[in-house]
Amino acid sequence: MVQLGQRYGSGPASLAEIAADEDLPRAYLEQLVTSLRDAGLVVSTRGARGGYELSTAPSAIRMSEILRALEGPIAPMFCASDEPDHATCDRSTRCTVNVLWIRVRDAITGTLESMTLADLVPVRHITLDPRVPATSLAGTAAGDPQPAATLTGATS
Repeated sequence: MVQLGQRYGSGPASLAEIAADEDLPRAYLEQLVTSLRDAGLVVSTRGARGGYELSTAPSAIRMSEILRALEGPIAPMFCASDEPDHATCDRSTRCTVNVLWIRVRDAITGTLESMTLADLVPVRHITLDPRVPATSLAGTAAGDPQPAATLTGATS
């Protein structure tokens, strides 16, 4: 998802590209994107220039949505699931550690809800060639080649 976040707005990315960039098996990524597509987080495009891309901006995708799409309900223990329909433990009313698992779940959920995919996408800095007037770069679309400008993956 971070790879797709980095590429947001530049069209679909192939799983082969992402697999190579992340050093992951393509078959594994195929399993992941199926769940992400079913959850509406990514869309697929068929064809020679096809692939996957985010369905919405990285800033609109909460990390909790991604985790739930890939892993299911957030539950450090089955008795502390955040899913109302999830099976409950018949001992939870007298269990002495259930309150701990509920607090752990709430802390994890709070953190995941407070972060978006954009929080994990490294900032792209543009380094301009000082010999080229800034006005010559104005009006270029995102993803268009920019002569005399370089993009670096440094984070701030």
